[in-house]
Amino acid sequence: MTTGLDRDTIRSAYEDVRSDNSPTEWAVFKFDGARIICSARGSDFTEFRTQFSDDERAFGYLRLQMGDEMSKRKKFMFVTWVGPNVSVINRAKMSTDKAIIKDIISNFAVELQLESQSEIDIDQFKDALNRAGGANYGTGIRDL
Repeated sequence: MTTGLDRDTIRSAYEDVRSDNSPTEWAVFKFDGARIICSARGSDFTEFRTQFSDDERAFGYLRLQMGDEMSKRKKFMFVTWVGPNVSVINRAKMSTDKAIIKDIISNFAVELQLESQSEIDIDQFKDALNRAGGANYGTGIRDL
């Protein structure tokens, strides 16, 4: 069965997360049968973490503030979630399903595939965004 999209609500959630005028910092997209829908939006990362269970597949889109005291900027991240109890068939379908939703969710600095709750970590997300950001200026002191 071909996967479908609720294009209007997915696009609306995507634009909401991207908007500087919105407090929304994340959106989660889940499967409702053979259709991907926007299942939740919010601004609290703790709430974002609770959206993923071990027996489901989902996608997340986040806006995170990056930088230092001199330079702040928003960065975006796309997350693919495949819980550890997801069947082999549904795992195999994720690559084509991801390509379908990425027709709408198209602008992000980092993409991560997550499979355990411990990977849904704000510090790990920010570290991935820092590494993807190119120049990473430090103090000049190397860890030996």
